This record gives sequence, structure tokens and C-alpha cells, in this order.
Amino acid sequence: MSDNSAPLAAEKGRTGRSQRAVALECRGLSKEYGHVSAVRDLDLTLLQGQVLALLGPSGCGKTTALRLISGFDVPKSGTIKIDGQAVFGPGCFVPPEKRRVGMVFQEGALFPHLTVSQNIAYGLSNSDGRGQRIQEVLGLVGLGGLGQRMPYELSGGQQQRVALARALAPSPDVLLLDEPFSNLDPGLREQVRRDVLRILRDGNISAIFVTHDQAEALYVGDIIAVMNHGRVEQVGTPEVIFHSPASRFVAQFIGMVDFIPATQQAGRLNTEVGSVDWVESIPMDRELEVMVRPDCLDCRPSAQGQGVILDREFRGAFYLYRVGLPSGHTVRCLLSHTEDFSDGTKVDVSLRHGHALRTFVEGHSIGAESHNH
Repeated sequence: MSDNSAPLAAEKGRTGRSQRAVALECRGLSKEYGHVSAVRDLDLTLLQGQVLALLGPSGCGKTTALRLISGFDVPKSGTIKIDGQAVFGPGCFVPPEKRRVGMVFQEGALFPHLTVSQNIAYGLSNSDGRGQRIQEVLGLVGLGGLGQRMPYELSGGQQQRVALARALAPSPDVLLLDEPFSNLDPGLREQVRRDVLRILRDGNISAIFVTHDQAEALYVGDIIAVMNHGRVEQVGTPEVIFHSPASRFVAQFIGMVDFIPATQQAGRLNTEVGSVDWVESIPMDRELEVMVRPDCLDCRPSAQGQGVILDREFRGAFYLYRVGLPSGHTVRCLLSHTEDFSDGTKVDVSLRHGHALRTFVEGHSIGAESHNH
């Protein structure tokens, strides 16, 4: 099930700007490699100054989508518009060098025999302002004064900033970043990610950021598009994607989640962790299940409790408990490190005040969330 109405509904994004121009519009993009369908009926809308996180598992078509947008690959069908101008469609193909699209690759792909300045200059014309533009983007990415360094003289984070500067130097209409931090150590990755996001925000740069890291997508994206098997399953703000996933796949991919059975009766939705008001009308023969995340549940020792602690993981400030329920299903509860319970403890599991049960039928979300008040 695809939910592609969210991009326009989320125009304000995290920056608070509204009514922005469309920087990139893809409609019905498809691409096949032999008998393999890499991208199917892909729709994407990117607004000016917006960062879209393209999230999905390895092999779902994320990189192929970037290659189609950049012009490195040719779609089988569909249309692409950049800044309102068609670059691909019936009878239309604009080559990559004329699309005003910048690309930052996973490994940076710097020329090892060229200086930092020469790497940045590679995509610039021999105009009078070339030197000035190099200095501008060096300053933008925080590498002022390092123009004569060689790539091997820089740290991994600095090399990725050079790659970013090279992509930004021609002032592209759209910037594409293909998992640009995956080769960096975790600590450095976090710092460089923060710096790059600041650069994008400060420069009002329209960008698509490909990642398979859920936490990274939630951090960088004004909006997130979740891909699966070459198609976009849902587009929305990070908050919408996390709290209101449109499908079981999106729910499971965007964070830790459990599903348990539910029944409807007399205006209530009943589960093993409690009941909530229920206003939907679903045929009684349809199987209902609800989504719960570890932070949605309370877990307290009780001799009459319906759950039993099966195991736990110590996570520093928290314990993550896995609790067995009478039906044989399990849920996970995230509690403070002060809530120290041993395996085998009988516990009462309940939905926390203000948290929601999102209901699914046959793998797809239905209706509004039902809250525990």
C-alpha cells in the first residue's frame, strides 16, 4: 500500500517554510535490469530547501532511484522534472552534465592525485570566478585554508566534506547523497552528519539522502520516503512515519515494534495489554492486530500479572525486557535501569497513559490511533 499524499501535506517540513517551489518531481519511474524490477512506479516530490531521507533495506532500489534522477541510468518509463523543467519523459532525455544535479557517493570518490582545490574545481568551468567559488565552498564546509592539501592528508570526515564541496560547487538545483557516511567510524559519522545537515540547512539546499539507517533517516529528513521492493510504501514526516506507519513493513523497518492480536467489542478494542475506545467498524471475520513499541508499555511485578519476563538486555540507562503473554506472543518493554527485574518474574503489562495502539488488518494500517487516556 502506498501513501504518497504526505509530501504535499508536509510542505512546512521541519524548517517551518510553506508554499515552497518544487525542486524535483518524479512520477511513475520504473527500471528493470534483465528480469529484475529494480524500481517500480516510483513517485517522489522534493520541495525547495527540503531534505528527503530515502530509507529502505539493501537492494530495495534506493541507489537505482538516485541514478535515474541524476541521469546515470535511463528509466524504462515515467517522468522526471528538476526545478520545473523536464529532464526525462516521452521524447526527452537531458544528459547528466546538464541536469544541475550534484552527487555525493558512499566512498567520496576523490581523485587521489589532485589537491582539495583541484578536486573541487573538477566540475567547474574555466571562468574568472572559479577560484572564488572554490574558496566559497571550502568555507561553507569548514575546510578553509586546506585547499592545497592532498586527500591522503585529510581525515575520513574531511574527505567527505571535500566530496560535498565538489558536489555543491556548481550550485546544483538538487543534491543527491548516497549513504555518504557509511564508511566512517560511529563517532565521526555522527559529527560529520551533524555538520553536513547544518550546511544543507544554511544553504537552503534541496537534497535526497539515501540511507538504510532508521535513526539517521529520522535525524536528517524533513520527510522520509520508505522503499520496499522498488516501490515507495509511505512518505511523510519522521513523526508520521514512526507513529503512524501505513504498513507492517514500514512499522518494522522504522523502529523496534511488536504486534499482538486484538478483538473488537461494544466500542472497545481489547488486547492482552489493555483495552481502548474503538470507533471503527471492521467485519468480525477480519483478524485485527495492534502495534506496540517498547516505550509504549509499562511493566510492573505482580503475582497476578498476565506476563512473564523471558529475558532482558542491559542498555546502560535502560533495560529492554522481552515479556511473554498468555497467547504465546511477546512484547518488549523499555524501562529505566532502576527497574531491575530477573528472568521469570511475573509482571503486569499495560499501555502507558497517552500512548496509542495502531491497528492493522492484513498488514495494513486502518483508521486512527486508539489512545489510552
